[in-house]
Amino acid sequence: MAEVQRCDAVVIGAGFAGMYALHRLRDDLGMRVRVFERGSGVGGTWYWNRYPGARCDVESMFYSYSFSEELEQEWEWTERFPAQPEILAYAEHVADRFDLLEDITFETSIVSADFDEKSREWTVRADSGELVAAPFLITAVGCLSSSRIPPFPGLDSFRGQIFHTGQWPHEGVDFSGKKVAVIGTGSSGIQAIPKIAEQAGHLTVFQRTPAFSLPARNRPLTAAEVAEFKASYPEHRAEARVAPSGVPGIPPVGSAFSVSDERREELLTERWIRGGTSFLSLFNDTSVDIEANNLSAEYVRERIRDIIDDPDTAQKLLPYDYPIGAKRICLDTDYFATYNRDNVDLVSVRETPIEEITPRGLRVGDTEYEFDVIVFATGYDAMTGPLNAIDIRGTEGVLLRDKWAAGPRTYLGIATAGFPNLFMLTAPGSPSVLVNMIISIEQHVDWVADLLVYLREHGYTRVEALLDAEDSWVETVNEAASHTLFPRGNSWYLGANIPGKPRVFMPFVGGAGRYRKICDGVASADYRGFTMSAAADVQPDAAEVPVRN
Repeated sequence: MAEVQRCDAVVIGAGFAGMYALHRLRDDLGMRVRVFERGSGVGGTWYWNRYPGARCDVESMFYSYSFSEELEQEWEWTERFPAQPEILAYAEHVADRFDLLEDITFETSIVSADFDEKSREWTVRADSGELVAAPFLITAVGCLSSSRIPPFPGLDSFRGQIFHTGQWPHEGVDFSGKKVAVIGTGSSGIQAIPKIAEQAGHLTVFQRTPAFSLPARNRPLTAAEVAEFKASYPEHRAEARVAPSGVPGIPPVGSAFSVSDERREELLTERWIRGGTSFLSLFNDTSVDIEANNLSAEYVRERIRDIIDDPDTAQKLLPYDYPIGAKRICLDTDYFATYNRDNVDLVSVRETPIEEITPRGLRVGDTEYEFDVIVFATGYDAMTGPLNAIDIRGTEGVLLRDKWAAGPRTYLGIATAGFPNLFMLTAPGSPSVLVNMIISIEQHVDWVADLLVYLREHGYTRVEALLDAEDSWVETVNEAASHTLFPRGNSWYLGANIPGKPRVFMPFVGGAGRYRKICDGVASADYRGFTMSAAADVQPDAAEVPVRN
């Protein structure tokens, strides 16, 4: 039996959330913290996703920490939308600058975590056999860290190379002169396909669902604009914290029907030329009214038709069966134009799915395609997958994945009833993937840190979300989503990409600013919706009034 090590808090994951949690709890609260990370370095998403073309869809000056003015001023972003190598270099810089590495155990996965009611501690077991006990457990496992390759028949029979965009080799992949298949045209596929096409002898893309993608219009940042931005960083950060998306943007002009057809076309063109996701926020009814939504959707379809030379190929790439924005919107650089290349083919597998992987390639219907390399851009078991992969047991030995069998249930996307002293960063029920993740991460970590200070000041050693508060919050999340068009897309927001996964819209669509106000209101009301006790206390009957927003 391994000796049990003790600390004040265990953090699972050393991405941007885990690193900031370590900094706040260790350096500001003076806690002894252990962080476990399955990779060999920091960076989370940006450690694993090294595929060609990997790039953030949040502008670099906002996709960065705000907790240190010195860090803001010393780091130099080079592009409007940062590429994976630059983001990873930034994460590594942060880890070095704040001496985070000494408290992170790398190449180690957590396999289980059990809460002991008597000791009020979590005992965490690593795949190395190490056991660590701590009063508080914080999961920073990421929303898109459980990559998935569909269980195609014959997968193990393929004689060539197989890669997944979310598990890319650190040394890179040489596609020169090779016959390559890319399966999947979500965000990672759309970013990788143009880059692979530039190198491959021949590329065949297998598409199930056409995607709405907007031009990124990425470019180098000038020294002057970086200096100007840095001079106003406090103002920019203040705006970002209350902005719905976590990034300040141009206010909507009103309804899509409030302007003439000609003016609407002009405004849409301006946003298309500007690049980025602000195209979707041009009108205030794009996400809630299907007729308004279709005006923007049809504009994008027209641009796709303009870009692609072959009408048959263009038709295959036109998304019609879900509203624009209902699935994660993609940003691209020359994605649609790539299909004009002589060495690129598109195969639709909607009506005739991929039946099997063969030793030489794959088969669709009666046609077998031969390849040297197959790249799976098939996404992730999003949001719940990384948490459900760990045996997390709360009171009475209940497994978290069993509690969530019909869909995730949280209070504020931070805690869940029956699992005391467990805090989940950017979990289901929080804005997370719908907003700037760094904004979400900092808000969550700061809120948890303030709660831990509150517990310390009041002598409490146990805190747990009330079931009524959790039920109310789940209702709030569902109600907010029901007023939008999000549920009309069979997206990973709903778990629709995983066979058998419950169809539940997981993120909170109310926006980062509104969510922050709700969380601040809970804190200012002495953490309404939570029950707390000291070690000698008898647990109350949880009769507090749950939060209702």
